[in-house]
Amino acid sequence: MDTLSYKTVSVNKATAQKEWVVVDAEGQVLGRMCSKVAKLLRGKYKPNFTPNVDCGDNVIIINAAKVELTGNKWNERVYVRYTGYPGGQREMTPAEMLAKKGADVLVKKVVKGMLPKNRLGNKIIANLHVFAGAEHNMQAQQPKQIDINTLK
Repeated sequence: MDTLSYKTVSVNKATAQKEWVVVDAEGQVLGRMCSKVAKLLRGKYKPNFTPNVDCGDNVIIINAAKVELTGNKWNERVYVRYTGYPGGQREMTPAEMLAKKGADVLVKKVVKGMLPKNRLGNKIIANLHVFAGAEHNMQAQQPKQIDINTLK
């Protein structure tokens, strides 16, 4: 008797059921919201999650300019990058990044830091669409609005 009553289901690119969801960032704490968005992008809230496949949802974040940071993180947190040249280490605070590059770059950077650092992570970040205001141009995909606070 060699039969199993259960079987592990692995999702592949063809069988992944991806949806479009809209997340409102107004009044949300940046890190807490982005960790939940990263889980949505990976597909970790789905029962058939497969770690090596892009099986997560496409996420649209609106009102990214109205995101909040607790404490004095707007001015004390520092994002460091390196240009590749000698003496080319550059620092930027979230307040400077919001002023110079916009809220969409700030939110995308935070979410990207929470994804895997490999080719799959690069593919997954392409499923994130961030808009600073309340309007977005993804109505054709018929996204459904979700409350990010209900997710763990």
